[in-house]
Amino acid sequence: MIPIPTGVRVWLATGHTDMRRGFPGLSLQVQEVLRRDPLSGHLFCFRGRRGNLLKVIWHDGQGACLFTN
Repeated sequence: MIPIPTGVRVWLATGHTDMRRGFPGLSLQVQEVLRRDPLSGHLFCFRGRRGNLLKVIWHDGQGACLFTN
């Protein structure tokens, strides 16, 4: 289990996302669409077209993380 610090917000991208994207592509989407900083420490969640895949990007202050399910 990964502890999430207090004050971290969870941002959900509406619609579907191309799940072939990695951290660079998803962080670019965060910057352009959500107008947020992907390195801010918040969680950004994206779902695939069929709804069976979820990707979460998070920068924990030491490095960038990409979680998939």
